[in-house]
Amino acid sequence: MSTLTLNQDQILIDRLRDGDESALTELYNKFWQALFMSAYNVIKDKELCEDIIQDIFMNIWHNREKIEIHISLKGYMYACARYQVFNHLRKNKDKIHVELFDDLEKRFLTTTPETQLMHDELVQQLNLIIESLPEKCQAVYKLSREEQLSHKEIAERLNISTKTVENHITKALHTIRSSMGESMSMAMILWLSKNIF
Repeated sequence: MSTLTLNQDQILIDRLRDGDESALTELYNKFWQALFMSAYNVIKDKELCEDIIQDIFMNIWHNREKIEIHISLKGYMYACARYQVFNHLRKNKDKIHVELFDDLEKRFLTTTPETQLMHDELVQQLNLIIESLPEKCQAVYKLSREEQLSHKEIAERLNISTKTVENHITKALHTIRSSMGESMSMAMILWLSKNIF
């Protein structure tokens, strides 16, 4: 990711924060199609996908003054789309056909070269943040996310208390959140970090 891209992203974010509606239009024109395609490939419902993507831009506009993005704008937008799609599926799981969940992750990742690039960029950012954690904190976090171990199981494996495990996970999530932007919800961070290793 080039310095020029990061600078352009920051200028656009600053304009958004200042209430510049043309910045929102620019953001919309730049990302709408790629985000729609990534959502449509998973949900297969044109109107619903349009609503989901519309909601992303509305949320960004309503929360513009609080936006803090420390990853690429492209990666952030992709994360928002991914989170909204999975959030929708989770809320409506009783109404959704089981086959929609088959290869869900794969379908989300192979939508277009652009969304694959967005995903790769996001994963790279998350991995860098996780690799920067202190050794023990990193080990605890990876056992929790990679191997889906409970706090008790991690404590037994590393010969530490469950309270220490909780402290390490809290610290890891706080570091990830502050590095990726305070406006990114904890649920989104947990979702994104679920399958990145």
